[in-house]
Amino acid sequence: MTDTARAVRFDAYGDVDVLEVREVEVPPPSRGEVQVRVRAAGINPGESIIRSGGYHSRLPGTFPSGEGSDLAGVVSAVGEDAGDWRVGDEVLGWTDRRGSHAELVTVPADHLVRKPAAVPFEVAGALYVAGAAAVGAVRAVDPQPGETVLVSGAAGGVGSIAAQLARRAGARVIGVASAPNHAWLRGLGIEPVAYGDDLRDAIERLAPDGVDAVVDAFGGGYVALARELGVPGPRIDTLIDFAEVGVGGVQGEGAGSASSAETVAFLADLVARGELRVEIAATYPLEQVREAFTRVERRHTRGKIVLVP
Repeated sequence: MTDTARAVRFDAYGDVDVLEVREVEVPPPSRGEVQVRVRAAGINPGESIIRSGGYHSRLPGTFPSGEGSDLAGVVSAVGEDAGDWRVGDEVLGWTDRRGSHAELVTVPADHLVRKPAAVPFEVAGALYVAGAAAVGAVRAVDPQPGETVLVSGAAGGVGSIAAQLARRAGARVIGVASAPNHAWLRGLGIEPVAYGDDLRDAIERLAPDGVDAVVDAFGGGYVALARELGVPGPRIDTLIDFAEVGVGGVQGEGAGSASSAETVAFLADLVARGELRVEIAATYPLEQVREAFTRVERRHTRGKIVLVP
């Protein structure tokens, strides 16, 4: 039997005004699939770029289009050959079909992991994209104990996770963030430095012996700054400035290289054990998806914005 559920849809590229919440048909899960009643679905900046057409050459849209990758919820139906999942299981994971901003979503069974009881749904539903991007970026620059790593956008969804993972690897981490986020970063063991014209001088004062690696989670010139600081190309990873990728060995590793159920389970376990903090800046009901994206697109949110269908 085909169910119906509310879901975010848009019919053409544009700003937040193209987003609508509609009643859509949700077919039962096919072989190897699981249907999830979504309790939380994170919003990511890349989804704004997709919606506006900025990624059309790489990720062309088909309309009407859904959106969203991150999800956490409760299994509502299980297809044949879908492993050990049972109706009522609490899960987190992702969909590759641009569809998690909805009440119901059907995903491959291997895109889900069990949600630890200690992890709130809002956090679980915001882990996949930002977490996988952070894991991929940190893995790429390979921080070593005693090294100094610079992270731009260190209070954002990806940057805050990347900074904590670099700290966990034993590195000293300097995080670029706006002043209101500095006390919060210090509480995570990250040394904050403010955006501004004297950023390079401020970093050099904090790290007179130099910076060993850079994770750029913000864009807008941080690869160039890394070069000015003497960081070799292969120790720079940018998640934003795609034009810089490959220039002098600069890397662009992110979610694509770390996308797996194992990564999601690893991150969820760190959160459950109190070894990783994922800040939830705000939650919005599905009907307020435009307001939620408006806030994300200001680009100075601490942590994640999450839809709660």
